[in-house]
Amino acid sequence: MKPGKKFNLVILKNEDPIDYKRWENACMKHEDALNYRVIDLTLNNWLEQVQSKPIDYILTKPAGRTSLFRALYEERLEILVNDLGYKAFPTLQEIKIYESKRYIAYWLKANNIQYPQTDIFYHKKEALEFIKKTNYPIVGKMNIGASGNGVKILKTQGEAEEYIELAFSKGITSKTGPKLSKGKLLQRAWKKLVRPTELKAKLNAYKAVASDVQKGYVILQQFIPHDFEWRAVRIGDSFFAHKKLKRDEMASGSLLKGYENPPLRLLDFVKALTDRFSFLTQAVDIFETKEGDYLVNEMQCIFGQSDPYQMLVDGKMGRYIHLNGKWIFEEGDFNTNESFDLRVKTVIELLKQAKDD
Repeated sequence: MKPGKKFNLVILKNEDPIDYKRWENACMKHEDALNYRVIDLTLNNWLEQVQSKPIDYILTKPAGRTSLFRALYEERLEILVNDLGYKAFPTLQEIKIYESKRYIAYWLKANNIQYPQTDIFYHKKEALEFIKKTNYPIVGKMNIGASGNGVKILKTQGEAEEYIELAFSKGITSKTGPKLSKGKLLQRAWKKLVRPTELKAKLNAYKAVASDVQKGYVILQQFIPHDFEWRAVRIGDSFFAHKKLKRDEMASGSLLKGYENPPLRLLDFVKALTDRFSFLTQAVDIFETKEGDYLVNEMQCIFGQSDPYQMLVDGKMGRYIHLNGKWIFEEGDFNTNESFDLRVKTVIELLKQAKDD
């Protein structure tokens, strides 16, 4: 790269007025190497704005709250990537499997990746026949929904029948609002009160989620008995893992963590999976069966981070890297700015490598 020449990035904003800020904060730390613009992908003139100046990489922040804006974001990004040839981080494929229970079920099955059996029915009669023969409990899921939202444990055939009848009549909605079970409610509420822009965005998000109705189909998943899920994270060449501990019946959305040393074979599994599809920003939520098999529950290219780190090894913050066929632990603080700093560093490295090749 010539002295003084900078890479040009675009942050593609979604419908949330502040959701892109982590990307922006990370880019600001590299003003010597980057020029960046923020473009609202939901506006009518999105394409003219994107094409108005040169772009080396697009930084994406997919919508994950409602089916309306999820479809908008994915359709428009598909035009930018597939038709116009722009590079995106996370990639289009990573976004397609992000917070879409339907799509990831098809994708995992098509690629022979082990996962809890998931059945998706667009005919009520077919769904009602299925629940007569299945084992209980089973899990009803909404297609769109993070942190355990839109997930319902169905313990009997009667509960499953009610769920299916609702899905094919009024439709299913996700419970929304602050979760009392997560704890630290006063601290979280205070942070929002002293930041009115964030409070307004959060209230609008609750309203949008409450209005999103899933009607005309059901997603029913095998229930996997578990006390925890593994969350294994890859960003660039950095790997992390911790346990998401169960609260009540689910680990998703509990915010309870276990930070004992992760098994290296878990990192092997995640490295092989992400290498296979060239995924470089990915959180993989994994059930471990009694037999020691790994089942992929969800994969998310953008994910929440309630603690300042993603992993502790012997009580120390750090990351694993894979070097000369071995896992090497490096102590350090690699998850600042909810790991967006590490994402931007990864994009810069990708651009430098492409420049050198």
